[in-house]
Amino acid sequence: MVSAAARGIEDGDVAFVGMRLPLIAFQLAVSTHAPNALSVFESGVVRDDPADGFIHTMYDLPNLNCAVSTTDMIDTMSRLQRGDVDIGFLGVAEIDRRGNLNTTRVQADEREIRLPGSSGACDIANMAGRTVILMAHESRRFVEDVHYNTSPGYGESEEWRTENDVTGGGPDALVTTKATFGFYNGELFLKTTHPGVSVNEVQADFPWELQTIGDIGQGKVEETSEPTGRELSLIRKFDPEGFWTQ
Repeated sequence: MVSAAARGIEDGDVAFVGMRLPLIAFQLAVSTHAPNALSVFESGVVRDDPADGFIHTMYDLPNLNCAVSTTDMIDTMSRLQRGDVDIGFLGVAEIDRRGNLNTTRVQADEREIRLPGSSGACDIANMAGRTVILMAHESRRFVEDVHYNTSPGYGESEEWRTENDVTGGGPDALVTTKATFGFYNGELFLKTTHPGVSVNEVQADFPWELQTIGDIGQGKVEETSEPTGRELSLIRKFDPEGFWTQ
């Protein structure tokens, strides 16, 4: 998941980095194929290189040490408003076929469970040039329509963002513990499956007929590229005890 997410960062990108796996993904990208990428954090930290030690959160001292700048939240969110953020990473509890995300409340066993909510996720979803979503792959997380639309994807149709003057580009990719996905005409499709996972196994987790890359005429479902030896070495350097990646 980390290496797949890191490949979504292009050289020169400004990346809005969140918590958990994106913390490692940016450090991997800037150490390999995207040396000119820049990371911005909701806390106001801006970095152009890996942290000088393991970071549990964006606020940890290794992330502050030798940063390009340590400002405040308004500075970071203003970058989004100006359209200066190329890619944003998002986590999610629930996703629907058009990439709308729910991190606010879900239904489980006939009861409603309140979740942490948006923080900056709605801003990222609305204003980043593109977004990459990371989540555990569980059938309960995929729904026809999210119970609460915390962070809009493509709304109700491919044209929804344009019709509602939503400035960002919308969801570009979803990376789960089983597969990677893209979006075509505003709808999720399967791109690759991780080693040992079949297409049928992935499709069985969806309450709708999930399209594949073959269905949209862009090739066939391949196996997700495994991390290279160098990538694995760097991931273990940035997360030496497997706190985020084990």
